Amino acid sequence: MSSAQFVQYLIAGITSGSVYALVGLGFTIIYAVSKIINFAQGEFVMLGGLLSFTLIHSAGLPLIPALILSVIVAAAIGAAMYLLAIRPAKKASVVSLIIITIGAATFIRGMAGQELTKAFVRSPSFSGEQSISFLGAHIDPQALWIIGAMVLVTIIVHLFLTYTMVGKALKACAINPVASSLVGINPKTMALIAFVLASALGGIGGIVLAPLTPMSYQSGVMLGLKGFVAAAIGGFASPIAAVFGGLLLGIVENFAVAANWGPFTSSYKDAIALVVLLLILLVRSGKLAEEERAG
Repeated sequence: MSSAQFVQYLIAGITSGSVYALVGLGFTIIYAVSKIINFAQGEFVMLGGLLSFTLIHSAGLPLIPALILSVIVAAAIGAAMYLLAIRPAKKASVVSLIIITIGAATFIRGMAGQELTKAFVRSPSFSGEQSISFLGAHIDPQALWIIGAMVLVTIIVHLFLTYTMVGKALKACAINPVASSLVGINPKTMALIAFVLASALGGIGGIVLAPLTPMSYQSGVMLGLKGFVAAAIGGFASPIAAVFGGLLLGIVENFAVAANWGPFTSSYKDAIALVVLLLILLVRSGKLAEEERAG
C-alpha cells in the first residue's frame, strides 16, 4: 500500500467513523440517563438526511434553514417517541423497552418511506464537489464537513455536560437517579432531554452525511448498528469513549477492506462491524464470568 493510499483509507475511515461517533454519542447519552438502549437511534440519522433533501428540493428552502429545521424536526420526533412510547412503559423490563425501541424504529422507517421518499437521494454538497488533494490522496470537501461537525458537536456536548446546570443534572441522573430526585432533579425530565439531545445528534449526522453518501429510508438500520458498536467499544461509559469507538470502528472497517484478502472485501464491509461487536461481547462476557466466580 502506497502512502497516498494509506492517507486515502485513513481519511475515509475517519469520515465514516465520525458518523458512527455521532450515533454512538446518542446511544451513550440515553443509556447513561435512562439505562435504555435506543435501537431507533440510527433512524434519526436517516431522518436528518431525508428531511434535509426534502426541504431543499421539494420545499425550496435555502441550505442553512433546511439543515436547522431538519435537526429540529428530528429532535421533536425523538421527544414524541419518548413521551408516547418510552415514558408510559418506564416500569417495563429491559427486554420490553428494547422491543419498544425496535418497534419505534420500524414505525419511523415506514413513515419516512411513505411520506418522504423510498429512493436513494443525495443532498447538495455544502461547499462544492471539487476534490482536495492532500499527500497524494483526493478528499471530498464534504468529508471535512463531516469530520468538523463531529469535532464541534463533541466539544459542545462536553461543555454542555460539564458547565451547564442542565448538563450537570443529566450527569447526576446518570450517576444516581434516586439521589438526584431527592435534591429536586426530575429523572423523567432528564430522560426527555437526553432523547431530544440524542435525536438532534443523529439528525446532525444525517444532514452532513447525505451530500456524501446516498441515503434511503432503510439507511438507518446499519448506521444504528455501527453506532451501537461504537458505544459498546467504549462500554457505554462516556460520550468521549463513544467518539473514540466510532473513529476506531471506521478506521478498522476501511483498512480491513483495503487489505482485500479472504473475507475482507468491499462486499463484506458492513459485516466487519458485526465481527467487532461479537468480539466485544466475547471479551465482556468473559470478564463478567470472572467477576461472578470471584464473587
